[in-house]
Amino acid sequence: MSIPTRLTIDGEAVELALDPRETLLDTLRDRLDNFSAKKGCDHGQCGACTVLLDGQRVLSCLCLAVSHDGADVVTAGGLGQPGDLHPMQQAFIDHDGLQCGYCTPGQICSAVGMLREFAQGMPSHVTPDINTAPTLSDDEIRERMSGNLCRCGAYANILTAIRETAEGDPV
Repeated sequence: MSIPTRLTIDGEAVELALDPRETLLDTLRDRLDNFSAKKGCDHGQCGACTVLLDGQRVLSCLCLAVSHDGADVVTAGGLGQPGDLHPMQQAFIDHDGLQCGYCTPGQICSAVGMLREFAQGMPSHVTPDINTAPTLSDDEIRERMSGNLCRCGAYANILTAIRETAEGDPV
């Protein structure tokens, strides 16, 4: 059984007939040849598949695509283009926030989503007082990005890239 599903992927509207068990990650990679989101653990533990779904960061390996009919999906590849990069993409390049690059698209999408959450005043586990707006300390950034793993250990440079972007125009 296939279910008709409409999605907007990186600004392009697509209509697909999908198996209701198919994840958003598999739809992106297997049906749309969009390899920006990476398949790491396929269990929601590494963050390599992070995309922005209607502006919120999600683990696409845990999302059933048909459940998001009509949604707007932005991958790291859709944030900016060569010559017109998103500030977060540029900061990752400027601060060498990657090594092998496998986790980078998920890190970038998560960082953009995280800064949006922060701008909305959402507290994290390390926010000292949830009744006041949090400050973007290094501990806050680390906690908020803790779902995105980097096997190469580029965390210090990722932190610097996120901090620089946050001090500019993050979204």
